[in-house]
Amino acid sequence: MLPMVDSIHTTVVDTIQANVNYNDPVLTTDNPSCIIPFSRAGNLILIQAKADTTQGKFILDTGAPGLVLNLTYFRNYATTTHNDEEQGSVSGTTASVNRTEVKQLSFGGFHYHKVEADMLSLAHIENSKGVKILGLLGMSMFKQCSLTIDYEKNLIYLHHITRKEGNTYRDEMLKDTAAYNTVPIEVAENKVMVRSEMAGKKLKFVIDCGAETNILDSRLPNKIFEQVTINRRISLAGSGSKKVEALYGEMQNFRIGSSVIYNLPVVITNLEKSCFSFGECIDGVLGFDFLSLHKIGFNFVTDKMYIWK
Repeated sequence: MLPMVDSIHTTVVDTIQANVNYNDPVLTTDNPSCIIPFSRAGNLILIQAKADTTQGKFILDTGAPGLVLNLTYFRNYATTTHNDEEQGSVSGTTASVNRTEVKQLSFGGFHYHKVEADMLSLAHIENSKGVKILGLLGMSMFKQCSLTIDYEKNLIYLHHITRKEGNTYRDEMLKDTAAYNTVPIEVAENKVMVRSEMAGKKLKFVIDCGAETNILDSRLPNKIFEQVTINRRISLAGSGSKKVEALYGEMQNFRIGSSVIYNLPVVITNLEKSCFSFGECIDGVLGFDFLSLHKIGFNFVTDKMYIWK
């Protein structure tokens, strides 16, 4: 028999929104390539950034569609309410979205101008991690970039791919083609998705740097869960303050590209709130427990992921 609820809490800092239309911010750079050191709060990546005059730590969160500001520190900003959108996470949604605009957001020599931002309280994450968090840096900030995360060195390699470079840009770290595997990705509604396979079934996962663990949708067929060993229950926290109970275990024979991964930690919970506005749903989330296994890179212009061996 499984214990009632494990004392471990894991965080998935994603925001799920329908019918979202962000205006692309104007991006200028001191240099098109930069190396950004990061710290960690648990398994969350923290980057030093500045929103207008407020400077501090932001979570790198490819699971969030855009910039999110912590209401605690930006409550004096004027907002507009969007009743036709939802904001939430694996633990639930809210009925409307409050949005504002940041005149300039800067990190690592990258400067974004006139950035639309959603307002959300992140107090529960701050309390659980014991660190001040100004907001989330979501996917819309990196759509014209290549981004490589080296968890071992705590470094992010970021390059702004200009229109002139287009499909021709290739990072210096990719010269040795034998050192990594290339996997196609898709970007839809500012979510990064990858196809995988498990128990002979094709699955679609969101790649989420703001998830401390991997997630499988509890509504998947039983033959998928025959490949998962369940060992405890945990409390799962999303971008809202609500927590939901979930199952925790390890999945076997997880295939992505040409690689097969064994004993990959996974949380099982209902992902019905993760469906897109066009009706398609995801089968799971790949977070820290997957991303940190190797150095991992993305080219969001050519829709490719690079997994170092």
